[in-house]
Amino acid sequence: MPLRLVSDLIVLFHFAYIIFVILGGLLAFRWRKIIWVHIPAALWGAIVEFAGWICPLTPLELLFRIRGGETAYEEGFVEHYILPLLYPAHLTREIQVALGTFVVGVNVIIYWFLFGRTSVRVEPSN
Repeated sequence: MPLRLVSDLIVLFHFAYIIFVILGGLLAFRWRKIIWVHIPAALWGAIVEFAGWICPLTPLELLFRIRGGETAYEEGFVEHYILPLLYPAHLTREIQVALGTFVVGVNVIIYWFLFGRTSVRVEPSN
């Protein structure tokens, strides 16, 4: 398999992982057991953003790009692929914290709807 194709597949997986981190909790409405995969994935995604780390998939993608004869980009995955779609400026620490907060907030809301709401039943009086 050409190394460029491998790096492109890593990019696709990385993007799918980000979507899963943000919205994967919605799958729990249909498949409850997905929670055991989604919660650690969402926590990892938020921690990477809060800590300012680079996801291990980014260096792996760049390794395959370089070995395939392409040039590597300087910034991380989010800055290179995602932020140009969402933001015109470069990634700042504040944006990373906002992204991490967004991940946590979306998932808190999803899981609150899934588990946190209590239904109040009113029994008719006879």
